[in-house]
Amino acid sequence: MTSKSTAIASGLQRLETPLPGVVEIRPKVFLDPRGFFMETYHSQKYAELGIYDVFVQDNHSRSVKRTLRGLHYQLRHPQAKLCRVVEGEVLDVAVDIRVGSPSFGKWTSVTLSAVEQNQVYIPAGFAHGFIALTEVVQFLYKCSDYYAPDDERGIRWNDPELNIRWGVSTPIISEKDAGYSKLADVSPECLPKYSPREGA
Repeated sequence: MTSKSTAIASGLQRLETPLPGVVEIRPKVFLDPRGFFMETYHSQKYAELGIYDVFVQDNHSRSVKRTLRGLHYQLRHPQAKLCRVVEGEVLDVAVDIRVGSPSFGKWTSVTLSAVEQNQVYIPAGFAHGFIALTEVVQFLYKCSDYYAPDDERGIRWNDPELNIRWGVSTPIISEKDAGYSKLADVSPECLPKYSPREGA
């Protein structure tokens, strides 16, 4: 995967992924013999990166190796997400499911790890999921809207037309996630819409 890096004065790096709008972020980490210090979020500095969302909810999950969570989205309460890992490593996946988008049905992935301290930003309108690559994973993410149980939707993790390369053929997955439909079988009325004025 090729990425374009853009450094800014605050020390943050924005790394473009092949899927427009989805970006990897590398915060500045200060190391010394005691350990490390880093800012995991700073609204003004992230705005300089082009991330203007107001995040209203923080979530934290713990997963064992081979656990796959996703692919999730909300329709009436779409959520942009800022994701990171504080223990272990995951393959984090975003899929553009916005009807009318030039990249509709395309996906990209970023490996997030506690060692690298990197993050991934996923705009609203994308389906999101991840798989745990290490024995234990603690996964944290910020959301731009609140979780709405009656609005939670999803796309099948192993949709053959998406052909996402998870790296695991038999993941540990919830009954709910296993029951989602393929993207092609989801009615356009049940998918987010792409707005050209939003850009990528």
